[in-house]
Amino acid sequence: MANLALFDFDGTITNDDCFTAFVLFATSKKRKCLGFALIWPVVLLYKLGILPANKTRPIVARAAFWQKDVERIEALAKQFVDEYLRRVMRDEALQALNWHKANGDDIYVVSASLHPYLAIWCKQNGIHLICSELESVDGRFTGRYVSGDCSKKRKAERIKSQLDLSRYASVYAYGDTDEDLAMLALADHKYLRWQKLD
Repeated sequence: MANLALFDFDGTITNDDCFTAFVLFATSKKRKCLGFALIWPVVLLYKLGILPANKTRPIVARAAFWQKDVERIEALAKQFVDEYLRRVMRDEALQALNWHKANGDDIYVVSASLHPYLAIWCKQNGIHLICSELESVDGRFTGRYVSGDCSKKRKAERIKSQLDLSRYASVYAYGDTDEDLAMLALADHKYLRWQKLD
């Protein structure tokens, strides 16, 4: 029986908040100004610790990607992967990924970050993906998520809906915040901020 390895992305595989970096990278200066004018109270509440990240991200994504051309955003996502992601990878994450690959394990990124660039990076690296996905209609993003923000309990729910955990000899899970704890609870071997939990 193979093992299963579940990896959070932002802060676990990377050392940066790639969600925010991609939003800024893929959004024009005009939309940034207009968007911030509309959602600055949301950003302020998040910075003050009043509004949690899983409530903030969908609002930011809607302001950034509403009615944006899917092909244009996907082209920017490819550029983002090529120019940015390679610079923010954690050495310990790459070592763990390579170890699981060498072991023949099934590897999934399970992330609240966004599908356009994660799909490209995961495909390049032969990794499966469960993440927050932007809805599109007629070639344009609606600004909504297909299945909600993929964090906290939703991470565990989506893992269990797509995978039969009983098929695996062992389950490994890697995360860095409380948004990953429900996913870590599914695992036999749990790592939080690269420290093994008992």
